[in-house]
Amino acid sequence: MNVLEAIQTKRSVRAYQETEVPDEVIRQILDGGRRAQSSMNRQPWTFVVVRQNLKELAACGSYAGPLAGADFGIVLVSSSEWAFDIGQAAAYMQLAAWSLGVSSCLVWLGEAEKVRELLGIPADQHVEMAISFGYAKVPALRPPKKGGRKPLEEVVRWEHW
Repeated sequence: MNVLEAIQTKRSVRAYQETEVPDEVIRQILDGGRRAQSSMNRQPWTFVVVRQNLKELAACGSYAGPLAGADFGIVLVSSSEWAFDIGQAAAYMQLAAWSLGVSSCLVWLGEAEKVRELLGIPADQHVEMAISFGYAKVPALRPPKKGGRKPLEEVVRWEHW
């Protein structure tokens, strides 16, 4: 799968099979995130892979439910408050996973203190997002629904507003 195909076909998946994703595939996904660009090449991220406490982690956010049924989750931890860099890493990991046949869903962890306590994340690190990963329970083979994305002409301006 090439990059444009991955971008065009990627779907958020919230329900997963009980099939384990091999460690080597997880390492490839993590390496995708590690290779993301960052401001001044600071690479302000740490990725916490979670397999054991997914239900507890899912309870740390109103929209974190997909973690409970995932094979694994990756908590995105940043040494910087600037979220753009960690967002780049998240996107790279999701596209790497998709190209390897692994589905994912970005989730919000609204209760950062509970996450810190559960995973031992230091107080000086920022945490608010995670990604659930696994093999989709129902394959996402259908094309995107009409109206799912605004037309390019509606979101792009050339040279000025």
